[in-house]
Amino acid sequence: MTTQLAGKSFRFDLGPLKVTFTFDSTSQGSFVVEEGGGLAPDGHAETVALDLKEIRDGVYLNSWTEASGATVTHVEDFARGTLYSNVTVDGTLYHLVGTITEITEA
Repeated sequence: MTTQLAGKSFRFDLGPLKVTFTFDSTSQGSFVVEEGGGLAPDGHAETVALDLKEIRDGVYLNSWTEASGATVTHVEDFARGTLYSNVTVDGTLYHLVGTITEITEA
């Protein structure tokens, strides 16, 4: 159920692109770009409206549009810790695959 993600933060490591992402709710997320890899400026932070759908237990389809017009579509497989990301920036489509790690308070 998507509500289990609300309030949790994750590190999305897509190789050149590394992001800290927080599910503020099932319909809103916030992110900070740790390393932009040429796709976004390092340190960029934004809150976005999410279209979050559960595909099966632990696997979600998540998409949003950023203020810049960039679009992001993820298949987030929390069960396996794998992230598949399609990002469109300035009309160019990027296909990225990486890992998901939950950020927990120490």
